[in-house]
Amino acid sequence: METSINSQNISIRGAKIHYLEAGTSTGSHLLFLHGASFNSQTWREIGTLQLMAEQGYHAFAIDLPGYGDSQSPSVPREAFLLLLLEELALQQPVIVSPSMSGGYSLPLVASHPDKLRGFVAVAPVGIGKYREQLKGIETPTLAIWGSNDRLIPVSDADLLVQLMPNTRKVTLKNAGHACYMRATDEFHKHLIRFLKKLDLNE
Repeated sequence: METSINSQNISIRGAKIHYLEAGTSTGSHLLFLHGASFNSQTWREIGTLQLMAEQGYHAFAIDLPGYGDSQSPSVPREAFLLLLLEELALQQPVIVSPSMSGGYSLPLVASHPDKLRGFVAVAPVGIGKYREQLKGIETPTLAIWGSNDRLIPVSDADLLVQLMPNTRKVTLKNAGHACYMRATDEFHKHLIRFLKKLDLNE
């Protein structure tokens, strides 16, 4: 049976924010962000939303402000995700954050780790910028990098491991910066393994 993916909008400070939603309403919440060259549709196109729904999760993929079908609210990046979590009534989601979206996710991880069940850092920007705030944060974290990433060095994954004690690093061979596009099956395998481990620890 084909997985149903709903396209919806919410309003944050008067601006339309578009998102895709899939999965069971009783499943644990997952929130997928995106990099500068992508949008929420990316996670549909590579089958991530469908797979997460099949695994029993309640998955959301948003268009960040100014991308896809979303407008840009007059809200600092640091505050945007807090407002989004509240508006969508997301309860301790796992946030999957590639590349540019690190500018949104890392401040949230640093300042409100209690809001998250887990964090999947997919070569996000800004780890060095937030290193002092991230130090000692115990949120369960999976750091996924492509071995051929020329934009965000794999050494940033090592830094995240040093800063956040519950971080596990995974490198996808022969994949570049958007490693989930080149090594999609491997990416999904490691993501599901991480999520199932979180489920067991609850």
